[in-house]
Amino acid sequence: MSALVATIEGVGFWTTGLPAWDSARDFVREGRLPEAPPARPSPQLLAPNERRRAPGTVAVALEVALAACEVAGRDPASLPSVFASTHGELAITDYMCATLADQPATISPTRFHNSVHNAAAGYWSIGTGATAATTAISAYQATFAQGLLEALVQLATGVPAVLLVAYDGPSIGPLGKVSPSAGLLGGALVLSNRERAGATRLAATLTDGDAPSTAGPLAARDAGNAMAQMLGLFDALASGDQHATLFAGAGRILQLSLQQTGVERRG
Repeated sequence: MSALVATIEGVGFWTTGLPAWDSARDFVREGRLPEAPPARPSPQLLAPNERRRAPGTVAVALEVALAACEVAGRDPASLPSVFASTHGELAITDYMCATLADQPATISPTRFHNSVHNAAAGYWSIGTGATAATTAISAYQATFAQGLLEALVQLATGVPAVLLVAYDGPSIGPLGKVSPSAGLLGGALVLSNRERAGATRLAATLTDGDAPSTAGPLAARDAGNAMAQMLGLFDALASGDQHATLFAGAGRILQLSLQQTGVERRG
């Protein structure tokens, strides 16, 4: 296939111990960790009560999505979005399975509505007032690559800009044995089809091949999370590398080329 291209206008990032993209870049470049980082994201889009009740996956998705929009200078309400998660909220899924098996009448309606795979996308739409199309996608270990492809295809069809949000949390109980995931991890990109001074221009090509194992600092640090598949790109962005390769399915890879742009062109 021909390369799909986009400008990365904004980046958001959060993982335990690295609660922002600036701290992630410092870690990649200097091995430095912030002092006393927060234990959990606190997305300001939500009212305080909702913020406390929201699952960790929703909290991290909203945190990184808003950060990416702020860096890009984009109104969140104006952007179509793609929310990519391998598992959704497995802790709630485990709770629901156990409750339905033992005491089905006691299941919590609040926790039930947080179990759906598009819960984070729903919170985002409500919190920002966004009415543009949103997509929730899962493709197991190829989830991030397929989410990025979806966002790039939307740009190729004429959408001016799109928000990509990727996230996963820990899995517990019996599901943790068959779908392991540890920690809380989220990343977001605002992608556009215009060049922008100082921004990174991304070109992606889907082809046959096997993805190499990623060895960057972020990929090594959060290898246990189900969304660790995204970290090859984030390591490259943080270090200034010009290439990254993502697993895109059995025998398929997404090859990424990254170049800094020096001149802003609007169109």
